[in-house]
Amino acid sequence: MEAAAAFLSVRSRSVEETRRRLRHLGYPPALCDQVVERLVELHYLDDLEFARAWIESRDRARPRGAGALRRELQLKGIADDTIAAVLEQRAQAAVERSDPDHGAALDADREAARKLVARRSSALRREADPQRRRQKAYALLARNGFAPDVCHELASTVADDDPA
Repeated sequence: MEAAAAFLSVRSRSVEETRRRLRHLGYPPALCDQVVERLVELHYLDDLEFARAWIESRDRARPRGAGALRRELQLKGIADDTIAAVLEQRAQAAVERSDPDHGAALDADREAARKLVARRSSALRREADPQRRRQKAYALLARNGFAPDVCHELASTVADDDPA
C-alpha cells in the first residue's frame, strides 16, 4: 500500500498504471490486485475521473486530436467504453461552448487544433513561403493526432495569413 501511495503522490494514475507499477516492483499479482481494489474503494483510483482530468489537461496544455487522446488513454489502461464516454463529454462540452450567433457548433478537435496552431503561430509565420507554411501546419496537426480534414482546414487558414 505504501508503494502505491508513493506512486500516486506524484500525480493521479489509472488503475492499470498502478497495477503495472506494483507488479514491476516485484509484488505478487494477488497482492497487487488487493491493493488496487482497496484504492478503488477509497476513491484514490477512478479511471473515469482520471480520463476526464487527462483530457482536460491535454486540451489546456498540449492539445491533441481525439485519436491521439484515445491512444494515450488506451496506453494508460483505460477501458474503451470509458474513453468513448469521456470523449463524448468533451465533444458535448465544445457544442455547449459554441456561439449560435457565429455559425455552426464548435467541434472539440477543431477547437484544440486552433489552440495548438495559435500556440505555434510565431514559428509557423517565420516561414515566408505559404505552401511550406501550410505543409508545416498540416504536419504539426497530424503529429498531434488530428483528423486529415481538420489538418487541411486549419493548415489552409495558416497559409493565408501574412508572415510576420
